Amino acid sequence: MLVADPNARISKLADIDESSRGTRIIIGAHSMIDSFVRIKCAGGTDDVVIGEYCYINSGTVMYSGNGIRMGHHVLIAANCTLAPVNHAFRERNRTIIEQRFLPGRGGIVIEDDVWIGAGSVILDGSILRRGAVVGACSLVRGELESYGIYVGNPLKKIGERT
Repeated sequence: MLVADPNARISKLADIDESSRGTRIIIGAHSMIDSFVRIKCAGGTDDVVIGEYCYINSGTVMYSGNGIRMGHHVLIAANCTLAPVNHAFRERNRTIIEQRFLPGRGGIVIEDDVWIGAGSVILDGSILRRGAVVGACSLVRGELESYGIYVGNPLKKIGERT
């Protein structure tokens, strides 16, 4: 179910799933969901919550999975992936699709005033603390400190915001 504040802007070219399992997609006031953003209800039943004054840029894909909780004033550049899901794959006698998903690692939490650079991937269990900056094409799979600047694969802290 999509619940969008009347002041949120969602492009007509965005693709937002209707959940068959009760997942809610909540979009706060003054947030913008750009063209070709895909929000897919898959891999779990938790909600996608986008705070106020957030901007989700073109080509970004977000899976509901184990949940995404985003604060206010979050900027997500083009072509990012937020994937709070984990496929099961250990049983050789069953296909991966038959094995479904592993238990969650807590979903994805993005606190206020975070900037995620183009092409970045954020995985299940990631926590991006207030003011964190993630450089383009980075892979996040853990906790990032407040106001840190992070780049690369593997992700390295290169400084602090002042």
